[in-house]
Amino acid sequence: MSRDNDIDALIDMMAKLPGLGPRSARRAVLHMIRKRSLLLLPLSDMITRVASSARECLNCGNICTRDICEICSSDKRANGQICVVEDVADLWAMERSGVFQGRYHVLGGTLSALDSIGPDELRIPKLVTRVTTENVTEIILALNATVDGQTTAHYIADLLEDQVTLTSLAQGVPIGGELDYLDDGTITAALNARKPM
Repeated sequence: MSRDNDIDALIDMMAKLPGLGPRSARRAVLHMIRKRSLLLLPLSDMITRVASSARECLNCGNICTRDICEICSSDKRANGQICVVEDVADLWAMERSGVFQGRYHVLGGTLSALDSIGPDELRIPKLVTRVTTENVTEIILALNATVDGQTTAHYIADLLEDQVTLTSLAQGVPIGGELDYLDDGTITAALNARKPM
């Protein structure tokens, strides 16, 4: 089957997006072409606008269209709490819950000796600066429960030990989870983090 080179190129680019393979990308492109005025043209315009205006917040590392994001510029969010996350996707996931009302700090990854990623390659020095300049009282370490995530959490905890209260997200059995389906690491974390009823 022969297609236009531009259409093939668009399908190939769409297939590089997370969650889309070649077949899904082909279906999406075909759907957008069929709905050209409703989807393809507005999407093209929006992609162009976002490509020229999206940037990292100079304070926390969130992705926004201004130098300082809405969360950092909101006085209501200046409650002394900073939630430290690995990347912007984690920040957005926390925001979706609507529970946390403080500010965030995006590290941009985790410490990794194998990949030669040290504290200076991440936004750890900026976090230390924020602790001293923003009247921070609590750092919530919301890093992934991976070896690198936990190594990074321990490094930050050691670094800020005497300056602020350090907490981490609870780990263990998810709501609705059945013990039979959980891995050993999750069961161990849940048992070690048990609390009185």
